[in-house]
Amino acid sequence: MRFIITAQAGTDDTTSRPQAAFDEKLFAAYMKFNEDMHTAGVLIASEGLNPAAAGARVAVLQGRRHVVDGPFAESKELIGGFYIIDVKSLDEAIQWALRAPCGSGIDDVLEIRQLTGAGDLPAELLGIIRAVAPTWSASVWEAKA
Repeated sequence: MRFIITAQAGTDDTTSRPQAAFDEKLFAAYMKFNEDMHTAGVLIASEGLNPAAAGARVAVLQGRRHVVDGPFAESKELIGGFYIIDVKSLDEAIQWALRAPCGSGIDDVLEIRQLTGAGDLPAELLGIIRAVAPTWSASVWEAKA
């Protein structure tokens, strides 16, 4: 089962909170955690995300797409980074999340959600997916079966 673990700021954080100074020990703890998951064979991907202010948004309104210009205010709902892991159960994903280092101010809350797999979709949708995106669906689902 594949899960995504996203890191977010806690609910008590505010947009005016100054960014914490770089903490070498905390950074090393993050890298050690990545290494532990990689060595255990469960880590698929792990990345931090740059601040939203440097990004862009594409919105759809009445069927038309348009770019929403930034800068965007920081918010407690923003994701600071993520891990994608492949484990046997939600409980195992929770156990990994409980080991994750925290303390940078953007990782106070870890949300764990299972990624949609082929077994989660009706046969009709799988047929459409495999017909329209055969190489992508094979790379995502058949290789994992």
